[in-house]
Amino acid sequence: MEKKIIITVAVTGSRPTKEMNPAVPYTPKEIVDAAVECHKAGAAIVHIHVRNPKTGQPDFKVGLFKEVLEGFRERCDMMVNLTTSGLLLEGTDVISQRLQPVYLKPDLCSLDLGSINFRDRVFINPPEWAEAAAKCMRDNVVKPELEVFDVGHIYQAGDLIQKGLIDDPPHFQLCMGIKWGIEASPENLLFMKSKLPPDSLWSVLGVGKAQLPMITMAILLGGNVRVGFEDNIYFKKGVLASSNAQMVEMAADLAERLGRQVATPAEARRILGIKNVG
Repeated sequence: MEKKIIITVAVTGSRPTKEMNPAVPYTPKEIVDAAVECHKAGAAIVHIHVRNPKTGQPDFKVGLFKEVLEGFRERCDMMVNLTTSGLLLEGTDVISQRLQPVYLKPDLCSLDLGSINFRDRVFINPPEWAEAAAKCMRDNVVKPELEVFDVGHIYQAGDLIQKGLIDDPPHFQLCMGIKWGIEASPENLLFMKSKLPPDSLWSVLGVGKAQLPMITMAILLGGNVRVGFEDNIYFKKGVLASSNAQMVEMAADLAERLGRQVATPAEARRILGIKNVG
């Protein structure tokens, strides 16, 4: 329980809209402003998707990722985690498209493992994707955040680790409560944690109403947490969150009440073994 806790904030994702919550950021400036507020509130890592600045639709233009990344680095020392999910990308070169953010050399990139029926579509992550992404991130000195939506995905990550494609310490994001991934329940979180490779670092996100119970369990179990509009737009039942920073403040306060100090970006960098600073 003495370990410092790393708070990640996922400020926009690809699903929430301003119609759902007016505080959802779309433009690079809005995304950077939201993240800087979260840094002040205690977040050490920001997880980034980008949007079409005019329509708010999900986008994957490398220029938008670059603008956001440079905006962060001009204003704070927060670590940046760029998505490689490419959920809506199509064509014959999807893997190379998905890897574009890696070449910007952020601190981390998400690496989604295992295909899954993801709400209203299939999220395709074939074995060749996992190996290509792991090699690309290793070659570019970018830390993979291993996003797992079910226990089989953990076993796939273990295979990558055994092949020497993931540097120590491996860093997992346990994604709980996403249709149709593993349900967000205390039993399932304990089960997922029990299957992690030895000496793994891990964080938990819970979708919607599962956010608070899942991050509370993670705090108590010595893990790390993720909050933000990508996962949940409500602060409490029936009350929209006023900002991403409000969620970070809640997580930081909860952690401290439960005996965990919040890690600064510099401390989180050391915990994760990240040497790349752009």
